[in-house]
Amino acid sequence: MKDEGAKLPGSFRDPSGFLFVRDGILYRQINAPYRPHYDQLMGGGLYAALTEAELLIPHTEVDAPPADPVAPYKVIKPERVPFVSYPYEWCFGQLKAAALATLRIQKKAEQFGMVLKDASAFNIQFVDGKPVLVDTLSFEKRDVWTPWIAYRQFCQHFLAPLLLMALKDFRLAQLSRIFIDGVPLDLASGLLPKVTRFRPGIATHIHAHAWSQRHFAKKPVQVRKRPISRAAFLGLIDSLETLVRKTEFRLKKTEWGGYYKETSYSDRAFEHKKAVIESFLGALRPRDVWDLGANTGVFSRLASRRGIPTVAFDIDFVAVELDYRECLANQEIRLLPLVLDLANPSPALGWAHEERASLTARGPADTILALALLHHLAISNNLPFEKIAAFLRTICRSLIIEFVPKSDSQVQKLLATREDIFTGYTPAGFEEAFSKWFRIRKVEKIGDSERTLYLMDAQDRAPL
Repeated sequence: MKDEGAKLPGSFRDPSGFLFVRDGILYRQINAPYRPHYDQLMGGGLYAALTEAELLIPHTEVDAPPADPVAPYKVIKPERVPFVSYPYEWCFGQLKAAALATLRIQKKAEQFGMVLKDASAFNIQFVDGKPVLVDTLSFEKRDVWTPWIAYRQFCQHFLAPLLLMALKDFRLAQLSRIFIDGVPLDLASGLLPKVTRFRPGIATHIHAHAWSQRHFAKKPVQVRKRPISRAAFLGLIDSLETLVRKTEFRLKKTEWGGYYKETSYSDRAFEHKKAVIESFLGALRPRDVWDLGANTGVFSRLASRRGIPTVAFDIDFVAVELDYRECLANQEIRLLPLVLDLANPSPALGWAHEERASLTARGPADTILALALLHHLAISNNLPFEKIAAFLRTICRSLIIEFVPKSDSQVQKLLATREDIFTGYTPAGFEEAFSKWFRIRKVEKIGDSERTLYLMDAQDRAPL
């Protein structure tokens, strides 16, 4: 655990200021060199315009001692984000929404004589279903002699991965996990279909941009001798915005994208399962919920529609995209769909493994839903029940989990192409393994089905 008052690990690079926590409260220290830019942000009207439009996280100025006494200017208390997510966990629609929000913020900033000095996708978080900038120190006064300094970063963090997902393969979204400073443009240029070299927007912002980076990499920088006109500046932003808006992701059938249409549940079993989960949630009254293996979020919504902040994780990119589109269509503000491979969850990344938190570090959740998940972990991924139980114990305080027996058609599909070596995959083996880490409170058979739902509480102490 970090010392109280120490800089948060993901906030140390910016000399303008940093985040820190004291007594469980999140603060941001603003350093003296950033004073003229902060005063312009607050006094010039941009802060009010952005927070009113729900594009910038609000904050209050507080009389709290700085965490670093060297050249402090102010301390502010920003509103806390319910759950921090990262670009490599977003579906296409989320990354596109975040890109358009960034460009909209830049347009508003220009109206007030300011500019985004960076365009990192990590500065955007989803709050109440909307992409919001959380870095108050991303602005500076616009220098009319300088082009948009965040242009390269925007192309690497937003434009390149969007185009790769839409025009090549949605799995390339995971490049953002490998390249934490954004997808290199020469790599994106090489991966995109050759025909894109003849599409004006892509040719300019990806291919020509990548060539320019290579060409001038070892040459001295030439200082521009004339100011950048407002029309040229806005023209660049408009061009990027047009390209992002036109970039669309065509849904393709994936293994689990149509799961609920192909499941072994009867209508009666499906409705009974929902009723049991509703009763379990009513008994628990959790502060927050993570749904692991959420698919398109049918059961996640049993929690979120109770007003419970809910994160719906699934490995299937298309399922998460469908879930997010439903959130938009219904203006759902308590549900956050995210892409996650639970067998290889988001790790700690960045300098000293601390800049981007692992899934575990962002927990524990009050309650986890693990529905129709256990057999995938145990059989598809060869994970013993003991390993699954121990991991779930580290990321939740209570658990609603479904056991699917071998006789179920979905398990039979998994076993169809492999030898059944899973002798311990039985209800008794499951209960014994999980009882080491959880107390079983309730057991409910799902009607018209062989499946069983369990309500469990985490043990106070891990067994020796």
